[in-house]
Amino acid sequence: MEGRPSLAPAPAAVTVMVVMLSTLSCSCCGASSAARAVAAGRRPVILIPGAGGNQLEARLTEEYRPASLACRVWPPVRGRGGWFRLWFDPSVLLPPLTRCFADRMTLYYDAGADDYRNAPGVETRVSDFGSTSTLRYLDPNLKLLTGYMNTLASTLEKAGYEEGRDLFGAPYDFRYGLAGPGHPSTVGTAYLQRLRLLVESACAANGGRPAILMAHSLGGLFALQLLARSPLPWRAAHVARLVTLSAPWGGSVQEMLTFASGNTLGVPFVDASLIRDEQRSAESNLWLLPAPRVFGNTTLVVSRGHGDGGGGNRSYSAKNMTQFLRDIGFEQGVEPYRARIRPLVEALPEPGVPVTCLVGTGVDTVESLVYGDGGFDEPPEEVVYGDGDGTVNLASLVGPIKAWSDSPAQVVEVVELPKVSHSGILNDRSALEQIIRIVDSINLNATSYQPS
Repeated sequence: MEGRPSLAPAPAAVTVMVVMLSTLSCSCCGASSAARAVAAGRRPVILIPGAGGNQLEARLTEEYRPASLACRVWPPVRGRGGWFRLWFDPSVLLPPLTRCFADRMTLYYDAGADDYRNAPGVETRVSDFGSTSTLRYLDPNLKLLTGYMNTLASTLEKAGYEEGRDLFGAPYDFRYGLAGPGHPSTVGTAYLQRLRLLVESACAANGGRPAILMAHSLGGLFALQLLARSPLPWRAAHVARLVTLSAPWGGSVQEMLTFASGNTLGVPFVDASLIRDEQRSAESNLWLLPAPRVFGNTTLVVSRGHGDGGGGNRSYSAKNMTQFLRDIGFEQGVEPYRARIRPLVEALPEPGVPVTCLVGTGVDTVESLVYGDGGFDEPPEEVVYGDGDGTVNLASLVGPIKAWSDSPAQVVEVVELPKVSHSGILNDRSALEQIIRIVDSINLNATSYQPS
């Protein structure tokens, strides 16, 4: 990306509001706010987590072929029908078990079926759909209530929401994604169907009031696809507003690091090379690669060992992603990306409901990578940082402003949160206060978010 994209208001055809958090003040958004919301008729909230906010369980069948003796005996499952926690379990920190984890998490693209599937002998599930318990769980080792969405869910409860009554969770198997027209996505499509039913039941249980979809990170892309694939009358009847937190509308340059040399995601003691192949296999990671419509021809990765004839430099932009995938040694990802993912990310469909995007800014975010003579098996020699939330680049975060600027009907608001990171948006006090204020405005039937 070349510099910071302008956040000036778009043409009058679209209603756009950009709010800087530094200009806002917020007193305690607790009981008084909740009382006003109740009086107006509180709308149910459905939380859609990002990848890290989901919990994934696995069960091994007779088809499973362990990669090592450690994988044969770990974990020692007793009861629960053989199910054990796959993501996230602290055992991944131990190198022998890291490989077991990677083998069980790996997806395979079935070219004949044109779809993704689990590794042979591995069954997976996401439990407690509709509940927030999967988003904030009791860690068996720390004995603490934890999880990425725990603080956000607790904040909503302090504002008067109640789990199972007007607060719901919509977890999913984050390894799977969706595909462009004409390509099956069995797991991803099934999730959208379950999410649609959850929205309908939440509305019905709350006097027919349309729901607020609150989605973090990758969850924002799923929420957008749910809306885009639903009839306009359904959207109007069931969704009051889409509120996104750090949504990567145009992907992230950091994802190219994940594909090239692996990404430990900040987890200590984990060898990135042990999990790189597993990370490459995830359909959702292909979905999160930088989108050409956002990043264009800007050079994102340079390799000093992949020039013509093996010398010189080779550069990669979002527009030659298939060459990048070939050069990092992931040929099997080329066709799924070209046929399934590229058509999916070429346009940002209108949600057809009002949208409020909360985005972190002013946090160093990977903007370009330079790999040396060691190639992609070694970490990058140079990392250039730009603006964003530490994970997603600013141009991707504010993508809807440009994508929906010509629509006369689409309302989109962008709330900037200076110095708030991608995951910090879920527990930063000032960010949480603004989230509650936005929810309160929606419950009061305000047409847009009004800072005080």
